[in-house]
Amino acid sequence: MHRKLRFEVEYLTEEHLTGFESYKYSSLDTSPLSVYVMHPFWNKVVQYCPKWVAPNVLTFTGFLFTVLNFMLFAGYDYYFYASSDDNPEYPPIPQWVFAVAAFNIFMAYTLDGIDGKQARRTQTSGPLGELFDHGLDSWTAMLITVCMYSVFGRTDHSVSPLRMYFILWNVFINFYLSHWEKYNTGVLFLPWGYDASMLATVIVFTLTSIGGHEAWKFELPGGISAGMMFEMLFYVSALVSNLPVVLWNIYNSYKDKTGKMRTFPEAIRPLVPLLLLLAISTIWIVHSPNDILEKDPRIIYFAIGTIFSNICCRLIVSQMSNTRCEILPWILLPVAVGAIFSFILPSVDLECMYLVSTVALVAHIHYGACVVRQMCRHFRIQTFSIKDHSD
Repeated sequence: MHRKLRFEVEYLTEEHLTGFESYKYSSLDTSPLSVYVMHPFWNKVVQYCPKWVAPNVLTFTGFLFTVLNFMLFAGYDYYFYASSDDNPEYPPIPQWVFAVAAFNIFMAYTLDGIDGKQARRTQTSGPLGELFDHGLDSWTAMLITVCMYSVFGRTDHSVSPLRMYFILWNVFINFYLSHWEKYNTGVLFLPWGYDASMLATVIVFTLTSIGGHEAWKFELPGGISAGMMFEMLFYVSALVSNLPVVLWNIYNSYKDKTGKMRTFPEAIRPLVPLLLLLAISTIWIVHSPNDILEKDPRIIYFAIGTIFSNICCRLIVSQMSNTRCEILPWILLPVAVGAIFSFILPSVDLECMYLVSTVALVAHIHYGACVVRQMCRHFRIQTFSIKDHSD
């Protein structure tokens, strides 16, 4: 069994662990694409997976495919200028990179689709698997979206780094709302946009691998560029297919008395840390003395995305264990201090963001590793193997 390590912190309380013991997974997937296309495909694929492969291995491998994509694009297009004809000093991304990216996303999506099915096949379903899956998904939301920016880049046919920042926040908020919805209803209503966005990403990367980034340098009637078209799709899907559905489902859970029936302040409590992160990071970026978003947008996307993932993981822990959500997770402190220092010492504005991203990365990995190890000790299981090997 796992022994407690020297630098390990027990982030989960006894209340959390007791809540996890009585947890039962409840979800509803009504997406036609998911029900009629993807699930039948995943049911076939999972049959080829050996039963000795632990579901968490599939989950983590899928996550690593998205990390590989992020590192690949960071290497070839760190500043998002590779698709710009106005910056010849930045060479275009080789088309094979987009082909590899399409394959990686397809693999990540497939592995994410079969991990739960593998858990049921091997009779190893449990709260750790779901927490592991959704926790990594919250980080993937940033990794995949940032990779997509390289298709259009910082050109006249795309959007500015600031608009991309708000596109990212649109993705974050929609992901978070699904888990906030479950925090109040007890049911995870899987959003329709997830499957569509994953397949759209695979298709866009595939088309770019064939036609190059020039394939997206077109304008629709009204002067709408390809980048703007994707931007609008993000916002429209959020306003049409996600936010109203989330609010409707929560309303019905109160009306039918099927949800957690929390008071209004308790129901909206999980939104506080998310809104604080949005406010602090946006004030810092918009009023940055040295315009750090123009100088290095990637590090900002990475830092905010990592802190978002940590906040989201804490919400997932709360909703799965049926405990009260944290209102001020300490990971908000580095970004708040960084924002203050950037105004006190404008000369180290960007360096503050580098430091915040480093602290966020280390803190998030530490949090995730400690929570997983603590759950493994409690449930007497192993993260990446099915059989129970005693130390």
